[in-house]
Amino acid sequence: MNLIEAVMRNPTPSQASAEAGSRAELPSSRGKWHLSGRISESEPIRLIEVHSDIFTVGRKPGSTLCLPLTCVSGHHAEFELREGKLIVRDLGSTNGTFINGDRLSSERELLDGDLIQFASVVFRVGKGGNLSEGNTVHEATADRALAMMQFDRLINDGNVFPFFQPIIQLHDRKPIGYEVLGRSRLFGLQQPNEMFHAASQLNLEAELSEAFRVRGIEVGRRFPANMNLFLNTHPKELGHPRLYDSLRALRDLEPDRPITLEIHEAAATDLDMMRRLSAVLNDLNIMLAFDDFGVGRARLVELAEVRPDFLKFDMKLTKNIEDASSKHQQVVSLFARMVNDLGIQTLAEGVETESCHQVLVEMGFKLGQGFHYGRPKPISRSLEVSGIEGDSNERPKDDTDEARLAADLGAPDA
Repeated sequence: MNLIEAVMRNPTPSQASAEAGSRAELPSSRGKWHLSGRISESEPIRLIEVHSDIFTVGRKPGSTLCLPLTCVSGHHAEFELREGKLIVRDLGSTNGTFINGDRLSSERELLDGDLIQFASVVFRVGKGGNLSEGNTVHEATADRALAMMQFDRLINDGNVFPFFQPIIQLHDRKPIGYEVLGRSRLFGLQQPNEMFHAASQLNLEAELSEAFRVRGIEVGRRFPANMNLFLNTHPKELGHPRLYDSLRALRDLEPDRPITLEIHEAAATDLDMMRRLSAVLNDLNIMLAFDDFGVGRARLVELAEVRPDFLKFDMKLTKNIEDASSKHQQVVSLFARMVNDLGIQTLAEGVETESCHQVLVEMGFKLGQGFHYGRPKPISRSLEVSGIEGDSNERPKDDTDEARLAADLGAPDA
């Protein structure tokens, strides 16, 4: 029995208790195949009997099981009841049909307990018994099993991929570095919030965050050696020795490159932890940035106690600041001057217009980041847009997939 099977077939005591409370809610379906799952997070779990010899799945209204989502093809897949067995085949869908995490390439017999995924919609296959049996358990264990499969593919199959967004000097608009932003090739796990949702079900957020940093450094080697790479952290990593070890490994990968570690500014209130982290960073010659300043609890006192190299003002403060009230502009300008006086580089996030850029320059901001200067892009496109000569000797093995990845991200099915 593998790990997925163990999770699916051995619920925790609390899950078993929940299962007992959910019994006898739906009619019996002796010997019949059914699916259990939900189309969206807001829906309760649905139990659907496979009631015909040919049972179609797709976006089109005429499908036996209609999934009205753009990621699902019009004619996506079909089930066939064959001598008591349940067979499934994909109908050439754009985003695929997956069985226990593996993409379907030919017809396949399904087993009781299998997880079947149409694009991003997941169901558990069941046979016989009372359809309510394990109803509550199915919801929890199916989500967890799917998360385990997806997370394993995400981390171990090389599906984590970095995008880079430029950080520029405001006075001459030249890039001084790039923030590393995680992306994925896996449908339904392409954006960071989707990946961290899967990781949170397994309590593996720190491992995912570490994978983002490692891939960012590995791929980011193609930037010139003076380009600063800004790497993010997850709150669950902070204060743990594993974070410090991972940073030492990153410095071994790139001994001389400028590297900056971003910490959410709310963490600055834990001064003991920040002092320990600051000591490790100083030892490794890695710079420190407080992210999203202005929306948490950090105070200028903490900035003086554990002084970062960069302070990233949250976009709620700086985005469209040219249209903000005079009082709002005065407060932001005052903060910027105070931070500059502490010797900390001020960085405005969410810059989307030229007029916003001009106001920030007048306020004394030193650096900027936002769509006005460049959207997050794969390494090759980042090098092309900036006109930087990259190091072809450091070309990552998966760089040939970048154009396809960029085109695929967020693209609905036709």
